[in-house]
Formats: sequence, C-alpha cells, structure tokens
Amino acid sequence: MNTIRAFIDVAFWVYETMLIVRIILSWFRLNPYNPVIRFLYETTDPYLNIFRRVIPPIGMVDISPLLAFWVLHLIRGFVVGLMR
Repeated sequence: MNTIRAFIDVAFWVYETMLIVRIILSWFRLNPYNPVIRFLYETTDPYLNIFRRVIPPIGMVDISPLLAFWVLHLIRGFVVGLMR
C-alpha cells in the first residue's frame, strides 16, 4: 500500500510541477511547435480548460491556473491522506 500511495503522490507532484512550469512559461513568447511545449500544453490544457470555463480572464490576467493548482493540491492531500 505504501508503494501505491507513493506512486500516486509522485504522480500528483509531477502534474503540479507541470502546472507551475506552464504558468511560468505563459509569461514568455514560446514556439508552440516545440515538442516539449506542445506536450506540456496538451497534458495540462484539458484540466485547465475546466477552470477557464468557470473563471473568465480579468483583463489580460488569467487566474484560472492558480485556482486549478490549488484544487489539484487539495485533491492530492485528500487522496494521499485517505491512503494512510
């Protein structure tokens, strides 16, 4: 059970890290055809789009990724906590 819990915890951590990288990279002009950038966007967009439908951008600032990160962190704590 500890191995499964550790795997799930690491999976959440990796996805949270991907979201943080995505948030930081959104401040820069990037080549969307770069395979790494494309993978990052294709992996995080489905989750972020859930929050983008609920929270519209405020001017030029999109705060939905911050809420998405916070919710994912709460889910991680809940799921990993249930497995203890």
